[in-house]
Amino acid sequence: MAELRGTIGKILPPPGLPRTLAIQSLIYAVGNGAFLTGSVVFFSLYVGLTPIQIGIGLSAAGFVGLVGSMPFGHLADRIGGQRAWVIGALAEAAAFAAYPLADGFLLFLLVICAQTTAEALANAGRVVYTAAVVPKEGRVRVMAFNRAYLNVGFTLGSGIGAAALALDSRPGLLILVLTAAVGIALNAFFVARMPKAETPARADGPRPSPWGVLRDHPYTTSAVLIGVLWLHGTIWAEVLPLWAITMTDAPKPVLGALVALNTVMAVLLQVRAARGADTLHGATRLLRWAAIAAAIACPIVALSGRTQGWVTVAVLAAAVALLTGTELWLSSAQWYLNTEVPPADQRGAYVGLGKSVGGLAKMVGPAGFTILAIETGGWGWWVIGAIFVVCAVACRPVVRWIARTPRNEPVPVA
Repeated sequence: MAELRGTIGKILPPPGLPRTLAIQSLIYAVGNGAFLTGSVVFFSLYVGLTPIQIGIGLSAAGFVGLVGSMPFGHLADRIGGQRAWVIGALAEAAAFAAYPLADGFLLFLLVICAQTTAEALANAGRVVYTAAVVPKEGRVRVMAFNRAYLNVGFTLGSGIGAAALALDSRPGLLILVLTAAVGIALNAFFVARMPKAETPARADGPRPSPWGVLRDHPYTTSAVLIGVLWLHGTIWAEVLPLWAITMTDAPKPVLGALVALNTVMAVLLQVRAARGADTLHGATRLLRWAAIAAAIACPIVALSGRTQGWVTVAVLAAAVALLTGTELWLSSAQWYLNTEVPPADQRGAYVGLGKSVGGLAKMVGPAGFTILAIETGGWGWWVIGAIFVVCAVACRPVVRWIARTPRNEPVPVA
């Protein structure tokens, strides 16, 4: 019985607000995951868009997220995290419900940009609210549970999306957007019923500009560093599958097994991986581990182009395990840097800066990494690995720079 309770304690968040936050993450991800599974099919067959129009729409949405993250983060600081979260979630649910009505490219462009804008506001509000309402000593652990349940929700949502696509009909495609709209609306309902958070006291002097965070050069540098490290996700989701199909003898069904490996590790190990991330020293250590794991994964992927049979599968699985480790450690370190480094009344703007820098990296990374990995025949993996090695070397001096730079509130140094 004691062992059963211990196991349950590892997968079930503490009762109260932490558990409520985890449940809302799951509900949100179920809806969003269902839509993401078949979004391109929906836009193509239901809305009637061409591939070029879909690509332009996705790029426009990415640009909106890139430019709008800091202003909407600043707005979340102004109106409060919970209110921003609820407003953003309701607007995002309305945008999903409007997708079937987007009869033509211009309306599609309007709706997808509105959905991205609402998502940016909701995301900033979520971080601001969580940091304000969860005690400091439990923030990273609570966020780790949220992330684990988010992965569970995306997995369930992907199953719903696959089932809807299997219907091969317009009603089946409609299920995709309605599931997303309902899931995100329920998420807003959960958030609205959560306890109110105290508004952080604003520092004396004029109200900071939404772009003022750019003057915090150490934090901006760390945002660039983290944005580069998050490109491991581009490797995992886009470059590695393309490499496996075109440059190795791995059977195509192996890709599904690799996705399952990533999902299981992300769900079961996220909370454990976050241990030690509640101090600046611990966050720095996890940041370096993340960079080192990504650096080691790159030459291992390159090796899979020279192996055969089950050895190839094993090598690819090892690379995926390392990239998943990067995801777990990096997200844990970033939670600490997002919540403990910024002044309490500017967390939204700081989170927005990270989102903007990450969005810029995602615009450049996929094409660049694909060319390096595929078009070079494999030696480009060593170049990509070297980029992560530079990140690993830079982690400690960058975080030390953050620690010794004065802000409205001191950064606690372990």
